[in-house]
Amino acid sequence: MVLEQLARRGIRDSDVLRAMVSIPRESFVPPALMDHAYDDSALPIGDEQTISQPWIVARMAEAARLAWGDRVLDVGTGSGYAAAVYAQLASVVYTVERCERLYRRAQAVLDGLGYDNIQCALGDGSLGLVNAAPFDAILVAAADDVVPDALIEQLAIGGRLVAPVGDARGQKLVRIERLGRQRYAREELADVRFVPLRHGLV
Repeated sequence: MVLEQLARRGIRDSDVLRAMVSIPRESFVPPALMDHAYDDSALPIGDEQTISQPWIVARMAEAARLAWGDRVLDVGTGSGYAAAVYAQLASVVYTVERCERLYRRAQAVLDGLGYDNIQCALGDGSLGLVNAAPFDAILVAAADDVVPDALIEQLAIGGRLVAPVGDARGQKLVRIERLGRQRYAREELADVRFVPLRHGLV
């Protein structure tokens, strides 16, 4: 997977590649899809949500320039796979999921794999986690027409936010870097397709 799907498709960050090698992706997919755990595609995990394809998880981690010492917010825990990748690269990962069933399953998987630097929360990810902010990096696993202001406001100075922006007609992966209290730099990175960002709890 790492050689064929990631390195040959442009992922260059060696730390990201090592992180992807170290994580048993099969632990995060439904049993019926175990044979497809390492396919380069998104897979359904229930509640109209998916586990993102390996390439997009690696691309987002690389774009966020994660480094040890960083405090990271992962919006949309889903299966927990992306949080596990980020936890290999950063000191602490806070991950928030709106669906209680997915939240409980992801927490159980992450606990079972021994991750002690991931904090799982049940909540509306579009609001971020005010009590844990600011964050050095925020990665969003669902698309909205605009990046929620609450997330941008929870970026530390120098922090990077990576998120899909758009709707069913088209989405772009964007990176927003906070340069100062009211100064930001924004760039588009790739065409992507994510599930929509939903609000509230279910």
